[in-house]
Parts: sequence; C-alpha cells; structure tokens
Amino acid sequence: MEGKTITPKEIAKKAGVSLGTVSNVLTGTKVVSPERRARVLAVIRDSGYHPNFVARSLKQRHTRILGMVIADITNPFFAQMVRGAEDAVMKRNYVLLIFNSDDHFEREKYIFSVLRSQRVDGILLVVAPGPKRPSHLLDMLKSEARIVCLDRVPPGMKVDSVTVANFAATRECIRHVIAEGHRRIGIIAGSLKLQTGRERFNGYLAALREAGIEVAPELIGKGDFHMESGYRLGLEMLLSRHRPTALFVCNNLMTIGVMKALGESRLRCPQDVALATFDDMPATQAFQPPLTAVAQPAYTMGHTGAELLMDRIESKVDGASPIEIRLEGELKIRESTAGETRTRKRISAKPRKALSGSLSLERTPAAGVRI
Repeated sequence: MEGKTITPKEIAKKAGVSLGTVSNVLTGTKVVSPERRARVLAVIRDSGYHPNFVARSLKQRHTRILGMVIADITNPFFAQMVRGAEDAVMKRNYVLLIFNSDDHFEREKYIFSVLRSQRVDGILLVVAPGPKRPSHLLDMLKSEARIVCLDRVPPGMKVDSVTVANFAATRECIRHVIAEGHRRIGIIAGSLKLQTGRERFNGYLAALREAGIEVAPELIGKGDFHMESGYRLGLEMLLSRHRPTALFVCNNLMTIGVMKALGESRLRCPQDVALATFDDMPATQAFQPPLTAVAQPAYTMGHTGAELLMDRIESKVDGASPIEIRLEGELKIRESTAGETRTRKRISAKPRKALSGSLSLERTPAAGVRI
C-alpha cells in the first residue's frame, strides 16, 4: 500500500472486521477483543495509515492528545515515569506530548499555555516549586481539560494524583540506619517547597525522635534535588569536624553529587560514613559498596497516572472528588549502611506496626523491606 491512501473502510475489509470495530480501535471508545484489535493494528501498521486527529477532534470535541510536564527527563526516575505513561496511552490510542519544566515555575506556566493552544484533553504534571494555587492550574481545571499530578501535589489544591508514601519510606530507611548502630545521622534534603521534600524530611525527623535521638542542626543540609547541591552540601558535611557517621540523601541526583564529594574527601563508605539514598538507580548496585536505597515505582506511577487521566477524560470515573493514589516504596538494604560496629547486622525480619498504623513491613528475598 506504499504511496496509496487507505481509508478506515478499506482497513475494515482487509482486517475482516466491521467499520465500527476499526473506529473503536482508533478512538478507544469501546473495548475490542485482543484478536480483532491485533488484526486491525496489523493492517494499519502495514498500510502506513495515519488518523487525522485534527479532523476527528472537530467532530468529537476531543483531540486524544495528552501533555506530560516533568521536572527533568535526564533524571532516570522521571524517564521511567514517562515510559510508564507512554505505554499506557499507546494502548488506548492517545498521543503524548512531553515537556521539561526544569523545576522552573515560569517555564511551567509557558508550557501550559502551549498545551492549551494544542487543545490537549488532559495533562500529567510533576509540579514545579511555586506559589499556592497557581493560576495556570486553576485556569486549566476550569476548562474541559483534566489534570493528574504525579510524584508531587501543589499545596492548597485538591486534584487527582499518584504519589509515593515518602514519609513512611524515609522513616523506615532511617530506622534501619539506627538499627545498625548509628546516632549521628545527617540528611541532605530536597526542596522543602515541594511535597516530596517535606515528606522525606519529616520522615527523617520522625525516625530520630522515636529513637530518642536529638536532631542536630549541623547535620541538616537543605538541597534542591539537583546534583550540584548534593555535591556542595555533601562536601561541606563530610569535611566538617561534626561529620555524621551516616548520611541519608533525598534523591538520586543529589546522591551522585555526594558520591563525588565522598571521593574527593577520601572517606570510605561505610567504614567512615554510611550512605543511604531515596531513589534506586540502575547504577546504585554498581557502586562500591552497593547503596542502600528506597526504590520508587516510577514506571507504575506514570502508567497509573495516565490510566486515571484517560478514565477521567472518558468519564469512566464516577464522582467529582479527587482521587489520590499512594504507592508503596521498597527499602533495599545493601552494604553501604553497615553499622559502626562493622558487624553488618541486618534489620530484623519480624514485621512491626508502622507509626501511622496503615502500612506494614514485609521481608523480601533480596533482603529488602517492603513499605
């Protein structure tokens, strides 16, 4: 069929299905059996057929185009989130436009104006630090477009969201470090303007207080989730005469910065400083020693958020109340958090009740703790 235009009617004939079935596959308005769907998609693929989304949007008042705004596509965490969202939307014949805000509020506002001009049906948003109840989000919510927030929720707003239980995951990680014998535990926090930064910092504080450990101001570094702040604060803390015996870093990029600072300070991990991180990067296990990390379900977050957004657009979700989905993190215990006694004890596998009373612990075969 190269060089020739094929119509939906011809697709139906070649696939041996009705024209309505072809329409349902293209629009996703009705469920089609996997066998028929596969036949239709095979004809579409072989023929090079391209649906006219603009013409269809004028008829249906939907473009089947979604926007996705993330903080940084070079961050492996957000890259996995995009992959999850992309897989979900392709199964339902939507198009996904991806933008980086670089965590800049003004850039996010500009991206929203671009997406509105493209008449997107909805937006998956990793919100940038900014004021409460930002006007561009409110304006979008007043329109017919839908928004699902991922990873972070803007303060003072009730919107559909898919996030991670940051507080519980961080608290359990710090509990593990304490169980290894550490008392001087430092933290390099992310931006406290963001929900993720605040929840992880509060989880750190809660674990120290429940263990009767006084919070030391000199062991608190306030970063911004970017590598440079991890390097700068890590070097400052590691070279201090009040150096911690263990350090918790609140995301993967800052951890890379801390690893650089650790090398420059010529300190050994875990002999001189134990290290744990929030975010389990593919390279985490390649470090020497392998890093203890809280793994986030980034792919699931993107996939679940996209499914929720499409369900909202297609009125498959009942009620106007926001849906808030909280996913679990997983604490993966490795060699970087060996205790000060060098016995390399492991945290007890016996389940215990979480402080909130809503989460439980489960030993995994890889010596992790599911939160």
